[in-house]
Amino acid sequence: QLQFVESGGGLVQPGGSLRLSCAASGFTLDRYTIGWFRQAPGKEYEGVSCFRNTTSNTYYADSVKGRFTISIDNAKNTLYLQMNSLKPEDTAVYYCAALLGSAVQAMCIQGALLAAHGMDAWGKGTLVTVSS
Repeated sequence: QLQFVESGGGLVQPGGSLRLSCAASGFTLDRYTIGWFRQAPGKEYEGVSCFRNTTSNTYYADSVKGRFTISIDNAKNTLYLQMNSLKPEDTAVYYCAALLGSAVQAMCIQGALLAAHGMDAWGKGTLVTVSS
């Protein structure tokens, strides 16, 4: 069974940083396109960042470019999202995801419409709150 265990969310002041982690079990991440999605209160899902191991292609939403960095530790079978210069509008539940064989832009943009139903693996979510 493909599963993720997420950690790292919490309350942070504007301008602060957080790192989200997502440990995979039941499969190896290096064969998958991986990504982070978020859902703010009352809003649709948004594809934040997606990365494909086999090509090193990376996608970032315009709203997070230059502030967020996606990475993977293949030895630990874990993906990360480093979030810097956080803003109140970054407040959301963040989900990690994996999809076999997808291009990064397709996963992040089209995947946001399907969320968990369109992915091979989908985390349970971790809440990030940016507030003073």
